[in-house]
Amino acid sequence: MTAVQRLTGIVAAALIALALWQLEAARAGLAIAPLRAGETPATVYRQPGTNGPLVVIAHGFAGSRQLMEAFALTLAQAGYTAVSFDFQGHGRNPVPMSGDLTEIEGATRRLVAETAAVIDAARDRLNASGPVALLGHSMATDIVVRQTIADPRIAAVVAVSMYSEAVTADLPKRLLVITGAWEPGLRRVALDALRRVDPQAEEGETATSPAGAVLRRAVVAPMVEHVGVLYSTTSLREARAWIDAAYGRRSSGPVATTGGWIALLLGAILLLAWPLAALLPEGRRRPETPIASSFAAATLVPAVLTPLLLYPLELRLLPVLVADYLTLHLLVYGLIALALLKWRGLRFGRLAVLPACALAVFGIGVFGLALDRYAASFVPHLGRVPVILALAVGAVPFMLADSLLTEAGRARLWRRVAARLALLASLGLAVALDFERLFFLIMVLPVIVLFFLIFGLMGRWVGRRSGTAMAPGLALGLILAWALGVTFPLVAV
Repeated sequence: MTAVQRLTGIVAAALIALALWQLEAARAGLAIAPLRAGETPATVYRQPGTNGPLVVIAHGFAGSRQLMEAFALTLAQAGYTAVSFDFQGHGRNPVPMSGDLTEIEGATRRLVAETAAVIDAARDRLNASGPVALLGHSMATDIVVRQTIADPRIAAVVAVSMYSEAVTADLPKRLLVITGAWEPGLRRVALDALRRVDPQAEEGETATSPAGAVLRRAVVAPMVEHVGVLYSTTSLREARAWIDAAYGRRSSGPVATTGGWIALLLGAILLLAWPLAALLPEGRRRPETPIASSFAAATLVPAVLTPLLLYPLELRLLPVLVADYLTLHLLVYGLIALALLKWRGLRFGRLAVLPACALAVFGIGVFGLALDRYAASFVPHLGRVPVILALAVGAVPFMLADSLLTEAGRARLWRRVAARLALLASLGLAVALDFERLFFLIMVLPVIVLFFLIFGLMGRWVGRRSGTAMAPGLALGLILAWALGVTFPLVAV
């Protein structure tokens, strides 16, 4: 380990400690406890010994309770009883989503019923008999709006990044819409909801119907997008103030500005992987460099051929959206690339078990657990384990091929970029060939990009140290399968 790596390790450890201290400080003084509404897992946030007004918080598509925690912490510190839960198919909820996701009478109706069940359970078990406020993000905005319209117990609703066809000029009666500045389409939706009450109203204003029965406000959180809006100070303060007004309260507690500290924590953990990789046994050889023609063939041929071969097939075996297709795509893509590289005489090299295990444990057990506690669900329930194992059947061959093509991170930048862009283009071609069936693959692409940026960098450091492409390829295949298997909703097969 060089002096620079030692210094980097010390700095990374210090940043991790600082971030953890700040993130735990946001929870200080709160009682955080589990709650279940039937099979639906939830978390209660409140100050010990208090019984403040109830606020139920719902996440968006492919989200979880952890993603909404900044709102829960902010409201709990203000004296509210905040209850955040995982929708069916999401996070730790073992019950898969069912019904058509595009139909009101399908999945939407079931999710509205689940929200009502969480409200009932929270009121019964937490002795919260008064009015309830609802807060939802993205997909959940339509759910909480519909629940508000149907439920006279709801005093106010906050819709973050809203899209809902249920909003009218008269209902919901008390609605705050928060949108990120970098969400132009949803900003138009928010402004339309505001102008249904006052045609002259603009963003940042509060509109009141002539009789005073309907109150609307639309605000923009600066410099954030669809996820960043959940951590914006503007979002948190506006939501708290709106709910305060509904209950006739005035709160002064701290705002849980945890977004920056989460980013610092995860970034510092990633940085720590570099000096830790230097502690692994050093390999004597470096991975072979595929000649230009071999690289081109193993990159382009599977990218084009895989979606064409799989186009006629339609499987529904795994209870996760498009997981069947994604597993097959990665498997076929990886096997074609590996076969071409072998045919062109590339030697795959040794496996190196220790570097592979170290990378998998660090990626899942350190980075993943930090992500699970503070940002997004990463620890699977038992129902997701078979999905992860099935995805690994495809992800491992693909990542082995990727690691060979990129020489375990030693290849020139253009080669590393080209190898990863080829997969994204291949998945894009698959969507273009069968848009209706594979539409949800579009939502997989950002997860894969983040995987390459974060875990791919860890794999590069391990590969450069170990001198083998097989170790990072195997470990990254397992991590990719894990990440995909815990991210997207379970659905009824």
